[in-house]
Amino acid sequence: MSTILASQRAPAPVSLLPPAKSGFRPSPAASALSLVPRAASSASAKPAAAVPERSVVRIGLPSKGRMAEQTLDLLKLSVKQDNPRQYTAEIPMISNLQVWFQRPKDIVRKLQSGDLDLGIVGFDIVNEYGMGNDDLVVVHDALEFGHCRLSLAVPKEGIFKTIYSLEELRNMSEWTEERPLRVVTGFREIGAKFLKENDFKHVKLLSADGALESYPPMGMADAIVDLVSCGATLRENNLKEIEGGVVLESQATLVASRRSLHKREGVLEATFNILQSLEAHLRASSELMVTANIRASSPLEAVQRVSQTSLCGLQGPTVGHVYKTDGKMEVEYYAINIVVPRKFLYKAIQQLRSVRHFPSFVYVIYI
Repeated sequence: MSTILASQRAPAPVSLLPPAKSGFRPSPAASALSLVPRAASSASAKPAAAVPERSVVRIGLPSKGRMAEQTLDLLKLSVKQDNPRQYTAEIPMISNLQVWFQRPKDIVRKLQSGDLDLGIVGFDIVNEYGMGNDDLVVVHDALEFGHCRLSLAVPKEGIFKTIYSLEELRNMSEWTEERPLRVVTGFREIGAKFLKENDFKHVKLLSADGALESYPPMGMADAIVDLVSCGATLRENNLKEIEGGVVLESQATLVASRRSLHKREGVLEATFNILQSLEAHLRASSELMVTANIRASSPLEAVQRVSQTSLCGLQGPTVGHVYKTDGKMEVEYYAINIVVPRKFLYKAIQQLRSVRHFPSFVYVIYI
């Protein structure tokens, strides 16, 4: 669970126990009540809207951009286009589920209004457009794509040349009631909260969308609060992030309406089916199968040789006989299959090659 969420107030949890026929057990990310509204604020909680009458379960997905492509790949959707201005899709393995492609901020708004039951959207959007609504529930907070950070940046030169931290920026003598620090952002709610929590006294927040990096060079703002991935756009526009200036870390999340989970038939089951698909995909994308043939007198001896390595699969290696194309068994050869974390692939291959009687080649299979 992301540390930036840990301090949020936890209201009464939603019971998401799977149906009796299901053997699914959520992962820690999906079960430790990632089902608590992460962007909720008790001081500004908004009244819940009534659940609209309909029988179909609706999920909102991003309609454009890289996150839209990655979401489709994650869920393996079959997409059909009704007309040039409208996209619909279905997830064959989940019945009674209607997919709606929306702008990310509209997904959050329509979850709050009850027009959507589920949605996949960035955590930054959940915070900005869902703040104060206890009905929003983050079901899975780490879908492993759409990574970025909402960060404060200032120019590298001029009065900011020697400014490298949030504290130094706050204590600059230039900021007065008559001449406040001008910060432009498309995240007004989060930005204002961040600056207030960090004791900025003289600040003027400007709302804007699009290329915020142009505002400081044009003299229209002193700083920006914007999404950053690799930081290349900031560098190209002579801007820099400063220490302590990260407002929040974000990635794609699965969000639900608490009212829908409680009251709409089929939402709970659809949520678990989606979680199953997501967890399977996330686990597979982070692991690889390494396979090689080894000479040994028995399967047990083959296992013992592989056990000399520190990477022996999830529970242990899988061992099978090697057969020739004519159907006859290859004497003294066994196929070894080991599932390893992607980040340890090179280490696994090197260790396998160091085992006696291993060939000089090892195959890697993407699972």
